[in-house]
Amino acid sequence: MKALRDMVRRFEGKRILVVGDVMVDHYIWGRVSRVSPEAPVPIVEVGKESQTLGGAGNVVRNLHALGALPVLVGLVGKDDTAEWVAGKMREDGLEVSGLFHDPLRSTTIKTRIIGSHQQIVRFDRESAREPGAALQTRLAGYAEALVPKAAAVIISDYGKGVITRAVLERVIRAARRAGVPITVDPKVEHFQRYRGVTCITPNVQEASQGMRLHKVVEGDGVLPLGHAIRRRLNADSVLITRGEHGMSLFEKSGRVTHIPTVAREVYDVTGAGDTVIAVLTLALAAGAGLRDAARVANVAAGLVVEKMGTAAVTAAELTNGLARLR
Repeated sequence: MKALRDMVRRFEGKRILVVGDVMVDHYIWGRVSRVSPEAPVPIVEVGKESQTLGGAGNVVRNLHALGALPVLVGLVGKDDTAEWVAGKMREDGLEVSGLFHDPLRSTTIKTRIIGSHQQIVRFDRESAREPGAALQTRLAGYAEALVPKAAAVIISDYGKGVITRAVLERVIRAARRAGVPITVDPKVEHFQRYRGVTCITPNVQEASQGMRLHKVVEGDGVLPLGHAIRRRLNADSVLITRGEHGMSLFEKSGRVTHIPTVAREVYDVTGAGDTVIAVLTLALAAGAGLRDAARVANVAAGLVVEKMGTAAVTAAELTNGLARLR
């Protein structure tokens, strides 16, 4: 564990390229004390509102909180939400030159209503269409040029239009050519596109659906599933996150490592996948092997689900979380 804690110190200053779907997570917080007389739904007495960067933006937040130097490449609209995204990134000291504006789309915003610490409902305002060919070429070219300057690359795919086949192929090829790790937080519909990556990190539902199975795999069924994904995608590794059952890492050598969860209490799983991909990738960029990287990411996931709302884990929190392990 001391070696893992020492590794966290090496996160400082690592330049990580994040290519993916930028969004805003908007929260309406309140208290529930009664049910509406108009319909069998809770009445939320609103106390406050907040919003933060979500999707690929939350990956960047996690990287930044851990001391890394993230660079985000993604799409926003030409609207007030896009202005808020750019302003928030500048406020946090993040580069905004990789934000491409598409006047034909709205910036994705997900609104969650939280009543008495429980999510009541979520509603989304978004455009998930792919951008035009010219904009795809500009976005891919910008990302491609940044790859050789990065210690690692993250693909954060929420299926909102950024990760097209053309963009993905160019970024993966550039990462392989530069010899830097490239990891993917996948979208089910694009599952078969992620060929040749260093690691893909689906949850068990995404892994099952991505392989077009009729039901979600349970228990020991994760073993053949993980091996099948790795072979199908010719990936160096697959890390399947399994909620209360922890994680399972499948490597090209055939080795499988099961990592039990360390979460003490689960309040909110929103954005946990963003934390996993951020910490896993940073660890690889810092020179860790796949198993150690997965172990550190598992601890980070256990910490972030103990927080309400879209959250990030700091380097100090991660170091303390590792210190609790034996």
